[in-house]
Amino acid sequence: MSIPIIPFEAEKHLDWRALTHALTHGHTLRRAEIADTFLYRSPDTLLNRAAWIDGLGLAVKSATIFPGNAQADKPVVNGGVTLYSDRDGMLEAIVDFHLVTKWKTAGDSLCAALRLARPDSRRILIVGAGTVGRSLREAYGAGYPDAAFTIWNRSRAGAEAMAADWPGMQMADDLAQAVSEADIITCATMSTEPVIKGEWLRAGHHLDLIGAYRPDMREADDTALQRARIFVDSFDTTIGHIGEIKDPLSRGVIARSDVLADYYDPEAFVRGSDDDITLFKNGGGAHLDLMTSRYILDAWREAQ
Repeated sequence: MSIPIIPFEAEKHLDWRALTHALTHGHTLRRAEIADTFLYRSPDTLLNRAAWIDGLGLAVKSATIFPGNAQADKPVVNGGVTLYSDRDGMLEAIVDFHLVTKWKTAGDSLCAALRLARPDSRRILIVGAGTVGRSLREAYGAGYPDAAFTIWNRSRAGAEAMAADWPGMQMADDLAQAVSEADIITCATMSTEPVIKGEWLRAGHHLDLIGAYRPDMREADDTALQRARIFVDSFDTTIGHIGEIKDPLSRGVIARSDVLADYYDPEAFVRGSDDDITLFKNGGGAHLDLMTSRYILDAWREAQ
């Protein structure tokens, strides 16, 4: 029996809402076992992220980061996801790395917003016009089809390019004003210093933070975390690893009890009132790669 190799083009069979259902189901199962390993040959990196969920299977996501590729007009980040059967450990599929990453990242944020943002949210601000920002436009557009979108980017040229690809998208020059006018703010930058200030937030806001993935990175300042009700996708992959949570915890700006819930506690993972400011830290994690890869394989098989 041949092992399917699922290319990026398979995304034509995928649906953002259906992915959020798959992520919700995955978190009804036993909490995932996860492990990350890194190998370095400066300046190159091999990252392996592995997850095992009893009842769902096993996945290993391998990523190679070769910065020098940019000079040869080659992708800097490459890799693949291998998916294994939970029943007998047999290899079931090899899934395109970029496909899994795109759908996992944006789907994670959409899943949280559908639970934490006000249901009447109609104005969505995307901060960052990179690859992830474009994925967020797709995902949030599926989750909030009647919403109006605004893009803010450090370089106006980047915002203009993204707005040109999405007719009707507005561009913002004043980030503080754009935040105040939005209902949902989704932030996907590579910033090491906060770009979102807590003083800009108002009652009813939902703030979705994606970009800060290292201990030395932040997208929102201390005031934002102090004013908000904080949620994460997984305690295991955010609290001790990601600067957005780890840094303010280490300095006593927030307490561990201020991080209210992750996806494994659905009863607590909810907006308390219309006036709440909710903050979600999208940490990713191999368990979400596994859930997303399983959803992709199931959708691909059904399409065949």
